[in-house]
Order: sequence, then structure tokens, then C-alpha cells
Amino acid sequence: MATWDLSNAKHHVLICNGSSCNQVGAEELTQAIRKEISDRELDDVIHTTRTRCNGRCHDKCVVIDYPKGTWYKHLTPEDAPLFVDSLYVNEDYIEKVSHSFRGHGFERSSETITGIFKDKEKVKKVSKIL
Repeated sequence: MATWDLSNAKHHVLICNGSSCNQVGAEELTQAIRKEISDRELDDVIHTTRTRCNGRCHDKCVVIDYPKGTWYKHLTPEDAPLFVDSLYVNEDYIEKVSHSFRGHGFERSSETITGIFKDKEKVKKVSKIL
């Protein structure tokens, strides 16, 4: 296994390769993003990690940019150049943003579904209140 030197990394890109994302091309997206990064010689600045499910299956394919905390949805291999552009200039690829961390929590874009609570007991309690 490799041990990467991350001392120059500005972005850690987490690319979901869970089963829902894989069904719609997560592996192809992973390779397209990595190729774009490599072609631009940005390997020391942008580190990628293929992950398992990130819990936003409705938004497949999901990609997360940390430390900024921006979550992206519906990415395809064709989005790779614009996505890497956005990282390079440190601006969100706004058309594909699902959630943005703003220091106090995540803000959801208006076109993104809310989703369900993680705690099933909370779901039951909220359902009773509503």
C-alpha cells in the first residue's frame, strides 16, 4: 500500500463508490476525476479517496470536497473537468452542490431533498409531532 505525502494537499475529495452510486457509473466518475487531476499535474494538491456509501443515495453520484465541506450530487464523468476547475479556483461547482458547510452546520441547496433522520427513534418522535 502507498503512503502519500499530503503536506501540499488543499483538497481531499471523497468519491462515493457505494452500491447505488456504482450502479450509475461511480467507478467511471472516479477514474475521470483522477485522470483530470493527473493531466493537470495537481496530484500533490488534490487527494482523492474512493469511499463506500455516504448516505445520500438519492443524489448519486456523490462527491465530497474537504476541508471545505461541500457535497456534490449527480456527478458524471463528463463533469470531471468542471469539477476539477472548481477545486483549482476554490469555488463551488454550484450547479452540482447539494450541501455546503457554513461553520455552523450544513445548508442544503433548494433542489436537494431533505432525506430522513439517521436515528429511527427520532423519526418516530418527529412523525408523532407532525
